[in-house]
Amino acid sequence: MAQQYFIITGALYGMLSVIFGAFGAHALKKIISDSDLLKSFETGVKYQMYHAIVLLVLGLNHFNNASIYWCFTIGVMLFSFSIYGLVLSSAKDKKLKFLGPITPLGGLLLILGWLFILLEVI
Repeated sequence: MAQQYFIITGALYGMLSVIFGAFGAHALKKIISDSDLLKSFETGVKYQMYHAIVLLVLGLNHFNNASIYWCFTIGVMLFSFSIYGLVLSSAKDKKLKFLGPITPLGGLLLILGWLFILLEVI
């Protein structure tokens, strides 16, 4: 796994989290009045940005562990993007309930990514 993948994915996730964060802070607040839904959306954005930064740091430090890369890459997709889908579908009163169980799977992959970093260093 080339370090460029870490950097490219980290930069893409970082860019998207800024876009989604701005969307949540401006446009979504006009559509959704439920503060819990807005907080959930913000959680998705934060976790996406945190892991974008980690991918960048790992790539810039020449990590090339495929397990770490895929856990974080897929973990963010499942965790953050399922939250975005749940919040946006709730805003239209068409909640996509099948996304609910996907969020914890993404969280589990993020945890595994951190575990793999720990094991890599040990």
